[in-house]
Amino acid sequence: AMISVPFQYNYSRTYGDDGHKNLLNIQPVVPISISKDWNLISRTIVPIIQQKGLQPGKSQFGLGDATQSFWFSPKEPTSSGLIWGVGPAALLPTGTDGIGANTWAFGPTIIALKQEGPWTYGFLMNQLWDIGGDADISSMFIQPFLAKGLGKGRTLSLNSETTYNWKTKKWTTPVNLAYSKVSKWGKQMVSNQVGAGLYLTSPKGGAD
Repeated sequence: AMISVPFQYNYSRTYGDDGHKNLLNIQPVVPISISKDWNLISRTIVPIIQQKGLQPGKSQFGLGDATQSFWFSPKEPTSSGLIWGVGPAALLPTGTDGIGANTWAFGPTIIALKQEGPWTYGFLMNQLWDIGGDADISSMFIQPFLAKGLGKGRTLSLNSETTYNWKTKKWTTPVNLAYSKVSKWGKQMVSNQVGAGLYLTSPKGGAD
C-alpha cells in the first residue's frame, strides 16, 4: 500500500570506441485498491537520456520510450508467503531526438517475490511485441533479484536486468550490486542507493 517514486541514474560505457550513456529513469509505483482482496499496481518508467556514440557521430539528449506496467495483485501473500502480480505491459513511443524506437509494443508482465527473515528474492518479467511503428520488436525482459536487510535501514542487493532480443537472438546481461540506506528527510522516508555493475554479455557495439 506504499506509493514510491524512485529516481534511478545509470552511467554506462563503452558503446563502440568511446561511446557513453547517461540515463535517468523516473519510475513512480502506485498501488490502487480495486476490491477488498485485490490491488492494481501501476509502474511507469520514463527515461531521460544523454548519449554519445550509440549512433555513429551523434550526440543526443531527450526522452526515451516510456514503459507502462500494471499488475493485478492479491493484497495478502499466499499461505507460503508468495507475493505475486500479473497484468499487461506497454512500450510507448515517447522518444525524442531520434532516441526512441517510434513503435508501440504490448505484452504480458509478471512479478513474484518472497520475504524470509532478512532476505527478499524473486523476479520481474515481461515480453513485448510491436503492434505498429518503425521497429520490429520481440523482446523479453527478466529481472531476478536478491536482497538482504542488514539492519538499521540498510540493504545489500544483487540483480540482473537481462533482455533477450528474439529477432537478433542476442542477450544483454548486466549484473548489478548495490547498497541502500533508508533515512528520514523531515517527515519523508527516503531510500538512497549506490551500486555498480558489469555486463556478462552484450551485443557487438553495446555497453560492456
